[in-house]
Amino acid sequence: MSADLSYVQPTANSPWGTYLSQVDRVVPYLGNLARWVETLKRPKRALIVDVPIEMDDGTIAHFEGYRVQHNMSRGPGKGGVRFHPDVTLEEVMALSAWMTVKTAAVNLPYGGAKGGIRVDPKKLSRQELEKVTRRYTSEIGIIIGPQQDIPAPDVNTNAQIMAWMMDTYSMNVGGTSTGVVTGKPLHLGGSLGRVKATGRGVFVTGREAARRLGLDLRGARIAVQGFGNVGSVAAELFAEAGAKIVAVQDHTGTIVNANGLDLKALVPLSRTEGVVGFKGGDVVANESFWDVACDILIPAALEGQLTAERAKKTQARLVLEGANGPTVPEADDILADRGILVVPDVICNAGGVTVSYFEWVQDFSSFFWDEDEINQRLDRIMMNALNQIWDTADRHRITLRTATFAVACERILMARQERGLYP
Repeated sequence: MSADLSYVQPTANSPWGTYLSQVDRVVPYLGNLARWVETLKRPKRALIVDVPIEMDDGTIAHFEGYRVQHNMSRGPGKGGVRFHPDVTLEEVMALSAWMTVKTAAVNLPYGGAKGGIRVDPKKLSRQELEKVTRRYTSEIGIIIGPQQDIPAPDVNTNAQIMAWMMDTYSMNVGGTSTGVVTGKPLHLGGSLGRVKATGRGVFVTGREAARRLGLDLRGARIAVQGFGNVGSVAAELFAEAGAKIVAVQDHTGTIVNANGLDLKALVPLSRTEGVVGFKGGDVVANESFWDVACDILIPAALEGQLTAERAKKTQARLVLEGANGPTVPEADDILADRGILVVPDVICNAGGVTVSYFEWVQDFSSFFWDEDEINQRLDRIMMNALNQIWDTADRHRITLRTATFAVACERILMARQERGLYP
């Protein structure tokens, strides 16, 4: 018996609606495990919390916070925390579900979780930001822990916020618990390679996809939407491989240079002022980003950006999903019909959670690896996962996204079946 959830009203292209559509497409490839598919369509646990703090001016402000644990059949929850004024329960549910699929796709011993607070951190002082982080951590502390659910950085969160979360949790349990979060500063049990891991994963999977397409990265034109940690690191790695970054879009606007943007000058500026302040490119309308002449498109901002109309316009041969859920289902179909290859988020940007896993393992053992070893392990895991997914796609003649869901959902539902139902 299936029933819609009472607490969200997804539409076809909203985050949870997009995720449900992706699950429906994979059912024909699950065999007998399809009887468990409803497991994937409802989160295990969703916590909504009030986050009250005293502001610097003495007023009391309240912020809405969430932590959703989608599925823990294969291990503790794993997933980021984002601070953004438009965060919703539905968005966090979808992000937690994509984390379930992502961790299974690269065969990490985790389930999927995600968190968020409806707040614009740019409008808070450092002291207010610390208060929000610590109160939120205390409120969700009843369901997180090193072997229950391990948060990490996401949109508008970073190593400092993870340090505050780790310290708050540690104070509440009465001992230092480095393994409760990942993405921490190095001297608090963080891992080398973590900051660049997600962008590196986009590059590694993109390099292999380009090879299979016969697309030479030397001289390849790349457009990047979202120029934070993921987009900028991926851009730098592709540029090192000889590609040209011809268009970049962030929250300040869009810049284009057909001859390639100078990343050594652009990246530092983007972190302080945004890309539009850069003089080495032409500022164009944001919508013009989607039909810029390019070979590879990297949506690395927020979900739902690659719509049907934009999918019709793009000139790219290859789409690498640096963000979570950037392509709506209708756009997926259009890209497939146009012969444009999409490397989906649930494998393309899995480098971050993979090195988060390395950090977690290192915290438990109190033994840390050097960056070369981390990158070698990351590349090997990403390539092995991608090759298995590609084999599945070729065997069933399906898209890489459906193949990734097929591989991942089989692992998740097999774990669910073997564990059985309690009580």
